[in-house]
Amino acid sequence: MTYADWLLLPAERGNPATRLDRRRPDGTAWSTGNDVRPLVHGAVYFAELLTAVRSMGRGDLLLFTDWRGDPDERLAGPGTEIGAVLCRAAERGVVVKGLLWRSHLDSLHFSQEENLRFGEELARAGGECLLDMRVRPGGSHHQKLVVLRHRGRPELDVAYVGGIDLCRNRNDDASHRGDRQSLPLARAYGPHPPWHDVQLALRGPVVGDVEAVFRERWQDPAPLSRSPLVRLRERLHHEDISADRLPPQPPDPAPCGTHTVQLLRTYPNRLLFGYPFAPDGERSIARGYTKALRRARSLIYLEDQYLWSPRVVDCFARALRDHPRLRVIAVVPSVPEQDGPLTLPMNLIGRIKALAELRRAGGGRVAVYGLENRAGTAVYVHAKVCVIDDVWASAGSDNINLRSWTHDSELGCAVYDERRDPRRPADPAGLGDGARVFARELRLELMREHAEAAAEDGLCDPVSAFDVFAGRAAALDAWYAGGCRGPRPPGRLRRYAPPDLAVTRRVLATPLHHLLVDPDGRPLGMRLRGRF
Repeated sequence: MTYADWLLLPAERGNPATRLDRRRPDGTAWSTGNDVRPLVHGAVYFAELLTAVRSMGRGDLLLFTDWRGDPDERLAGPGTEIGAVLCRAAERGVVVKGLLWRSHLDSLHFSQEENLRFGEELARAGGECLLDMRVRPGGSHHQKLVVLRHRGRPELDVAYVGGIDLCRNRNDDASHRGDRQSLPLARAYGPHPPWHDVQLALRGPVVGDVEAVFRERWQDPAPLSRSPLVRLRERLHHEDISADRLPPQPPDPAPCGTHTVQLLRTYPNRLLFGYPFAPDGERSIARGYTKALRRARSLIYLEDQYLWSPRVVDCFARALRDHPRLRVIAVVPSVPEQDGPLTLPMNLIGRIKALAELRRAGGGRVAVYGLENRAGTAVYVHAKVCVIDDVWASAGSDNINLRSWTHDSELGCAVYDERRDPRRPADPAGLGDGARVFARELRLELMREHAEAAAEDGLCDPVSAFDVFAGRAAALDAWYAGGCRGPRPPGRLRRYAPPDLAVTRRVLATPLHHLLVDPDGRPLGMRLRGRF
């Protein structure tokens, strides 16, 4: 078996208009010879990003997209505000170009004003950041990428892709005491919400693929917004409403590692001014998961902000039904991010339905956990990670929910390592593929933190890892039930139990609940029946 058995062939992407599958002479839909490193926690990512941006000079190229950008968010202490860091880069002669989702009103808990301010500050320094509302109604641009290209120094080129925005709340570390520059979440997360997240650092030819994703969006000729009021405001305030020309894309960096990487995306079928690079949309994230899940035999390890929608988890449920030895571990937020009387049940409905579908298929082979820090405060899980049989690994901006698979713009990376992990030379189902180093090490790094255990404690083997997680969570739950007497058991895992379940059951019992709430957060009448 090879990576072609796990990754999408060009015809399987379902979007022949994209440049991604036409960039290489051999016509492959992925790049080989890459080096991929997981950057677990925002503090790790931000520190590396700061060092990398500060090393850039005149003629270098910095590209970024984001869902939200807070220019005053510090990467590593005072004087390292992301807005100031990017402005100083532009003043040094770095070509800085960004795309931020224009967003909705701040009064609706979005980030319109912050994104506007980010763009204005960067423009004054000589950079360019467009506020991009070229989305399907009710959708958002959710991609989070940064590309750094170095003129004459391609060995330094790097791209960052994952779930971490350049904004508040994200700068947390393994202690999970939270970002001091905080935005409010539900009361359970406290004044400085602990935050768990993952970004990938990519080097090698894949950097050119990530840059191509940015360029496709940058060169979209459609107006940045369809709203007449927004367009009037742009003209009155002299906002940048058209993209300047980018310098030519340089050749891809040389191969430097053993990782094959395929970029997976979601774009909606935009009703007006369709994307020229995806005129019928793109569902390669959904298709990529679906293909990989057909090969799952031992363990699916998930970390996800939502894990919503029975339609989306159906492919996970099919894998569980087809393979009786397959197990699923999911790490999700213990509490939805908002406490409101409508938003709380809206969040819970999507997850309750999805988990019910998984448990009907897998019963006790499905285990779902929340996280807490050593002080007992819930940790908000914002990571979007999936590892299947320690072979296929995915990380990106996409969640396991309908929005991410049909409606918003998303970007993820599927990674297949050429190196086998010698600790498990063959997979238990006899497929001959065996565990791969990158996928195995990513799962172990995340599991070691949550269980506060070593690989030697049983985490390496997928079956015993399932039991280690169950034991750690049971011990911590029992310690709380016993009044917290004695030393706190190791581990940060709590068995997931939906809060205020009675409220959600009442909503579910309402015959018209599907008209009252939409777990994927879209306006009434805008629920896209997406094709995977």
